[in-house]
Amino acid sequence: MKKILMVLTSVSELGAGGEPTGYNVAEAAHPWKVFRDAGHFVDFASIKGGQPPQDTVDTDDPIQVQFTQDETTRAGLYNTARVEVVDPDQYDAIYLVGGHGTMWDFPNNEDLQKLIGAIYNSGGIVGAVCHGPAGLLDVELHHGIKLLSGKDVAAFTNDEEVAVGKDKIIPFSLADKLVEQGANHIAADDFEENIQVSERLVTGQNPASAAGVAKEMEKLLAAVIRQEKATDEASSDDDSAQAVED
Repeated sequence: MKKILMVLTSVSELGAGGEPTGYNVAEAAHPWKVFRDAGHFVDFASIKGGQPPQDTVDTDDPIQVQFTQDETTRAGLYNTARVEVVDPDQYDAIYLVGGHGTMWDFPNNEDLQKLIGAIYNSGGIVGAVCHGPAGLLDVELHHGIKLLSGKDVAAFTNDEEVAVGKDKIIPFSLADKLVEQGANHIAADDFEENIQVSERLVTGQNPASAAGVAKEMEKLLAAVIRQEKATDEASSDDDSAQAVED
Protein backbone atom coordinates (compact mmCIF):
# COMPACT_ATOMS: atom_id res chain seq x y z
CA MET A 1 0.00 0.00 0.00
CA LYS A 2 1.24 3.49 -0.88
CA LYS A 3 0.14 6.90 0.39
CA ILE A 4 -1.23 9.45 -2.06
CA LEU A 5 -1.97 13.10 -1.34
CA MET A 6 -4.78 14.76 -3.28
CA VAL A 7 -4.51 18.57 -3.36
CA LEU A 8 -7.58 20.79 -3.82
CA THR A 9 -8.19 24.45 -4.53
CA SER A 10 -9.45 26.80 -1.82
CA VAL A 11 -10.93 29.29 -4.32
CA SER A 12 -14.73 29.52 -4.25
CA GLU A 13 -15.29 32.35 -6.76
CA LEU A 14 -13.87 33.01 -10.22
CA GLY A 15 -12.21 36.40 -10.45
CA ALA A 16 -14.12 39.63 -9.97
CA GLY A 17 -17.32 38.23 -11.45
CA GLY A 18 -17.99 36.09 -8.40
CA GLU A 19 -19.08 32.99 -10.30
CA PRO A 20 -19.08 30.11 -7.78
CA THR A 21 -16.52 27.38 -8.22
CA GLY A 22 -14.55 24.78 -6.28
CA TYR A 23 -12.61 21.62 -6.90
CA ASN A 24 -13.99 19.48 -9.72
CA VAL A 25 -15.72 16.57 -7.99
CA ALA A 26 -15.36 14.17 -10.92
CA GLU A 27 -11.63 14.85 -11.08
CA ALA A 28 -11.35 13.97 -7.39
CA ALA A 29 -13.82 11.08 -7.22
CA HIS A 30 -12.67 8.94 -10.14
CA PRO A 31 -8.96 8.94 -9.20
CA TRP A 32 -9.91 8.41 -5.54
CA LYS A 33 -11.75 5.23 -6.56
CA VAL A 34 -8.80 4.01 -8.65
CA PHE A 35 -6.38 4.58 -5.78
CA ARG A 36 -8.67 3.08 -3.14
CA ASP A 37 -9.52 0.03 -5.27
CA ALA A 38 -5.78 -0.58 -5.67
CA GLY A 39 -5.43 -0.64 -1.89
CA HIS A 40 -3.67 2.69 -1.44
CA PHE A 41 -4.26 5.24 1.31
CA VAL A 42 -5.57 8.66 0.22
CA ASP A 43 -5.15 11.92 2.15
CA PHE A 44 -6.46 15.38 1.28
CA ALA A 45 -4.85 18.81 1.49
CA SER A 46 -5.80 22.25 0.18
CA ILE A 47 -4.14 25.60 -0.21
CA LYS A 48 -5.78 27.21 2.84
CA GLY A 49 -6.77 24.06 4.71
CA GLY A 50 -10.17 23.39 6.24
CA GLN A 51 -13.12 22.41 4.07
CA PRO A 52 -12.41 23.23 0.41
CA PRO A 53 -15.19 24.55 -1.83
CA GLN A 54 -16.81 21.91 -3.98
CA ASP A 55 -18.12 22.25 -7.51
CA THR A 56 -21.39 20.67 -8.63
CA VAL A 57 -21.86 16.96 -7.93
CA ASP A 58 -23.28 14.88 -10.76
CA THR A 59 -25.74 12.65 -8.92
CA ASP A 60 -26.08 10.48 -12.04
CA ASP A 61 -22.45 9.46 -11.60
CA PRO A 62 -22.32 6.68 -8.98
CA ILE A 63 -18.61 7.24 -8.35
CA GLN A 64 -19.16 10.90 -7.47
CA VAL A 65 -22.02 9.87 -5.19
CA GLN A 66 -19.84 7.23 -3.53
CA PHE A 67 -17.03 9.74 -3.07
CA THR A 68 -19.23 12.39 -1.46
CA GLN A 69 -20.99 9.89 0.82
CA ASP A 70 -17.96 7.88 1.97
CA GLU A 71 -17.55 8.58 5.69
CA THR A 72 -13.76 8.48 5.73
CA THR A 73 -13.57 10.79 2.72
CA ARG A 74 -16.12 13.20 4.18
CA ALA A 75 -14.07 13.40 7.36
CA GLY A 76 -10.88 14.03 5.39
CA LEU A 77 -12.50 16.77 3.32
CA TYR A 78 -14.10 18.44 6.33
CA ASN A 79 -10.75 19.60 7.63
CA THR A 80 -7.99 19.27 5.03
CA ALA A 81 -4.40 20.08 5.92
CA ARG A 82 -2.82 23.26 4.56
CA VAL A 83 -0.18 22.40 1.97
CA GLU A 84 2.40 24.39 3.97
CA VAL A 85 2.26 21.91 6.88
CA VAL A 86 2.26 18.68 4.87
CA ASP A 87 5.33 16.46 5.30
CA PRO A 88 6.36 15.30 1.80
CA ASP A 89 8.22 12.32 3.27
CA GLN A 90 4.85 10.81 4.20
CA TYR A 91 3.71 10.43 0.58
CA ASP A 92 4.63 8.30 -2.40
CA ALA A 93 2.58 10.36 -4.85
CA ILE A 94 0.75 13.65 -5.15
CA TYR A 95 -2.26 14.32 -7.37
CA LEU A 96 -3.48 17.84 -8.19
CA VAL A 97 -7.25 17.95 -8.63
CA GLY A 98 -8.52 20.43 -11.19
CA GLY A 99 -11.27 23.01 -11.19
CA HIS A 100 -11.01 26.57 -12.53
CA GLY A 101 -10.21 27.91 -9.05
CA THR A 102 -6.77 26.30 -9.22
CA MET A 103 -5.81 28.95 -11.79
CA TRP A 104 -5.82 31.51 -8.97
CA ASP A 105 -4.32 29.71 -5.97
CA PHE A 106 -2.11 26.90 -7.35
CA PRO A 107 0.39 29.08 -9.28
CA ASN A 108 2.92 31.14 -7.33
CA ASN A 109 2.30 29.10 -4.18
CA GLU A 110 5.78 28.34 -2.87
CA ASP A 111 4.53 25.81 -0.33
CA LEU A 112 2.81 23.78 -3.03
CA GLN A 113 5.83 24.06 -5.30
CA LYS A 114 8.17 22.81 -2.56
CA LEU A 115 5.82 19.94 -1.72
CA ILE A 116 5.59 18.78 -5.33
CA GLY A 117 9.32 19.14 -5.87
CA ALA A 118 10.19 17.23 -2.70
CA ILE A 119 7.95 14.29 -3.57
CA TYR A 120 9.28 14.09 -7.13
CA ASN A 121 12.91 14.47 -6.00
CA SER A 122 12.49 11.56 -3.59
CA GLY A 123 11.34 9.27 -6.41
CA GLY A 124 7.64 9.90 -5.98
CA ILE A 125 5.00 10.30 -8.65
CA VAL A 126 3.25 13.56 -9.56
CA GLY A 127 -0.15 13.65 -11.27
CA ALA A 128 -2.45 16.50 -12.31
CA VAL A 129 -5.54 16.87 -14.45
CA CYS A 130 -7.37 19.62 -16.33
CA HIS A 131 -6.46 22.87 -14.52
CA GLY A 132 -4.50 21.02 -11.84
CA PRO A 133 -1.29 21.36 -13.90
CA ALA A 134 -1.35 25.06 -12.94
CA GLY A 135 0.31 23.84 -9.75
CA LEU A 136 3.25 22.48 -11.75
CA LEU A 137 4.34 25.93 -12.86
CA ASP A 138 7.68 27.05 -11.41
CA VAL A 139 8.24 23.76 -9.57
CA GLU A 140 11.99 23.26 -9.37
CA LEU A 141 13.86 19.98 -8.94
CA HIS A 142 17.47 19.29 -8.02
CA HIS A 143 19.98 21.78 -9.42
CA GLY A 144 17.22 24.28 -10.25
CA ILE A 145 15.79 22.34 -13.21
CA LYS A 146 12.08 22.98 -13.75
CA LEU A 147 9.84 19.94 -13.41
CA LEU A 148 8.07 20.86 -16.64
CA SER A 149 11.24 21.25 -18.70
CA GLY A 150 11.19 18.79 -21.59
CA LYS A 151 8.12 16.95 -20.29
CA ASP A 152 5.12 15.92 -22.39
CA VAL A 153 2.01 17.28 -20.66
CA ALA A 154 -1.74 17.54 -21.12
CA ALA A 155 -4.00 20.20 -19.61
CA PHE A 156 -7.23 22.05 -20.36
CA THR A 157 -6.75 23.59 -23.79
CA ASN A 158 -7.39 27.10 -25.07
CA ASP A 159 -10.16 25.77 -27.30
CA GLU A 160 -11.82 24.11 -24.33
CA GLU A 161 -11.67 27.37 -22.39
CA VAL A 162 -13.49 29.09 -25.23
CA ALA A 163 -16.03 26.27 -25.40
CA VAL A 164 -16.93 26.64 -21.71
CA GLY A 165 -16.87 30.44 -21.86
CA LYS A 166 -14.01 30.91 -19.42
CA ASP A 167 -11.33 32.22 -21.78
CA LYS A 168 -12.00 35.84 -20.76
CA ILE A 169 -12.23 35.02 -17.04
CA ILE A 170 -9.10 32.99 -16.35
CA PRO A 171 -6.00 35.00 -15.38
CA PHE A 172 -3.82 33.36 -18.07
CA SER A 173 -3.75 30.59 -20.64
CA LEU A 174 -2.61 27.43 -18.89
CA ALA A 175 -1.59 25.70 -22.11
CA ASP A 176 0.53 28.68 -23.18
CA LYS A 177 2.17 29.00 -19.77
CA LEU A 178 3.12 25.31 -19.72
CA VAL A 179 4.86 25.74 -23.08
CA GLU A 180 6.64 28.87 -21.82
CA GLN A 181 8.16 26.76 -19.06
CA GLY A 182 9.59 24.23 -21.45
CA ALA A 183 6.83 21.63 -21.56
CA ASN A 184 5.57 19.96 -24.71
CA HIS A 185 1.82 20.54 -24.45
CA ILE A 186 -0.05 17.81 -26.31
CA ALA A 187 -3.72 18.49 -27.05
CA ALA A 188 -6.48 16.14 -28.10
CA ASP A 189 -9.91 17.08 -29.44
CA ASP A 190 -12.10 19.08 -27.07
CA PHE A 191 -13.24 17.10 -24.03
CA GLU A 192 -11.72 13.83 -25.27
CA GLU A 193 -9.61 11.70 -22.95
CA ASN A 194 -5.91 12.55 -23.17
CA ILE A 195 -3.26 11.33 -20.73
CA GLN A 196 0.45 12.01 -21.00
CA VAL A 197 3.10 10.09 -19.06
CA SER A 198 6.55 11.67 -18.97
CA GLU A 199 8.96 9.93 -16.59
CA ARG A 200 7.16 10.17 -13.20
CA LEU A 201 4.84 13.01 -14.24
CA VAL A 202 1.31 12.07 -15.33
CA THR A 203 -1.11 14.69 -16.65
CA GLY A 204 -4.57 14.71 -18.19
CA GLN A 205 -6.45 17.19 -20.35
CA ASN A 206 -9.92 17.35 -18.82
CA PRO A 207 -12.41 15.60 -16.51
CA ALA A 208 -12.69 12.70 -18.96
CA SER A 209 -8.97 12.07 -18.36
CA ALA A 210 -9.06 11.94 -14.56
CA ALA A 211 -9.49 8.20 -14.10
CA GLY A 212 -6.87 7.55 -16.78
CA VAL A 213 -4.33 9.74 -14.99
CA ALA A 214 -4.89 7.76 -11.79
CA LYS A 215 -4.56 4.44 -13.63
CA GLU A 216 -1.22 5.50 -15.11
CA MET A 217 -0.06 6.68 -11.69
CA GLU A 218 -1.10 3.32 -10.26
CA LYS A 219 1.02 1.53 -12.89
CA LEU A 220 4.04 3.54 -11.76
CA LEU A 221 3.28 2.85 -8.10
CA ALA A 222 2.90 -0.87 -8.84
CA ALA A 223 6.32 -0.84 -10.51
CA VAL A 224 7.81 0.74 -7.38
CA ILE A 225 6.19 -1.92 -5.20
CA ARG A 226 7.58 -4.70 -7.42
CA GLN A 227 11.06 -3.17 -7.26
CA GLU A 228 10.89 -2.85 -3.48
CA LYS A 229 9.77 -6.47 -3.20
CA ALA A 230 12.61 -7.65 -5.44
CA THR A 231 15.11 -5.65 -3.41
CA ASP A 232 13.80 -7.08 -0.13
CA GLU A 233 13.97 -10.63 -1.50
CA ALA A 234 17.53 -10.09 -2.73
CA SER A 235 18.51 -8.72 0.66
CA SER A 236 16.89 -11.68 2.39
CA ASP A 237 18.77 -14.11 0.13
CA ASP A 238 22.05 -12.33 0.91
CA ASP A 239 21.35 -12.55 4.65
CA SER A 240 20.56 -16.27 4.36
CA ALA A 241 23.74 -16.91 2.39
CA GLN A 242 25.78 -14.98 4.97
CA ALA A 243 24.22 -16.99 7.78
CA VAL A 244 25.19 -20.27 6.07
CA GLU A 245 28.76 -19.05 5.64
CA ASP A 246 28.93 -18.08 9.31
